Amino acid sequence: MGKIIAVVNQKGGVGKTTTSVNLAASLAVLEHKTLLIDADPQANATAGVGFDQNEIQYSIYDCMIGDYDAKQTILTTNTPNLDLLPAKIDLVGAEIEMISLEEREYRLRKALQSLKDDYEFIFIDCAPSLGLITLNALVASDSVIIPVQCEYFALEGLGKLLNTIRLIQSGMNPNLTIEGILLTMYDSRLKLANAVVEDVRQHCRNIVFDTVISRNIRLSEAPSYGKPIVLYDVQSKGTTNHFNLAKEILQNNGYTL
Repeated sequence: MGKIIAVVNQKGGVGKTTTSVNLAASLAVLEHKTLLIDADPQANATAGVGFDQNEIQYSIYDCMIGDYDAKQTILTTNTPNLDLLPAKIDLVGAEIEMISLEEREYRLRKALQSLKDDYEFIFIDCAPSLGLITLNALVASDSVIIPVQCEYFALEGLGKLLNTIRLIQSGMNPNLTIEGILLTMYDSRLKLANAVVEDVRQHCRNIVFDTVISRNIRLSEAPSYGKPIVLYDVQSKGTTNHFNLAKEILQNNGYTL
């Protein structure tokens, strides 16, 4: 049965989509059947693996609002072993529409039940908010990855997110764990970036990944070509970083490398 991992931070611009797309692709290239779920109305993860949301017929919106079969919504990407459950702009209205639905916090969990046996890993790229869609992702997930950028105010909002996770653990999803805090956008030349790494490791200790994602131009370019970094430039630092993260997650989950 596949492990569902939500990539969450209510702050924008911290690397959630970059992490979701490239970690999913790295595990897929390492021959682990992986599903990427785009749960952000901006649909950047959908575009990041080569799909135009305007050409997509069914999306995660139909699964959550219309009870459409998630298996019929899956798209095959150009990355071996990587599939996509896409998003479209209509997801922006889902939170309002779900208010009147029964068990509205469990809509995504219900939609994903039929998929868990088909994949080893399922990643949910969440919107930069703690709204109802992100709540659905947390209720549906087994664990959470929290990207934190190596910049000023890095820890801003982290306490609120961790408190939200604790609330969900105490009620709607008691089995939810923290997979790890991921330091992103790291530039070793900057004193501030090094100070942030030290600060986060000191405050969060055992839940911070050893792998750090460095700033990398090729990593920033890849989404405009609709490719994960591993397909865009296999020799880039961005590829190396995400392969290292993938291997760290595999080890943490009992896989033998």
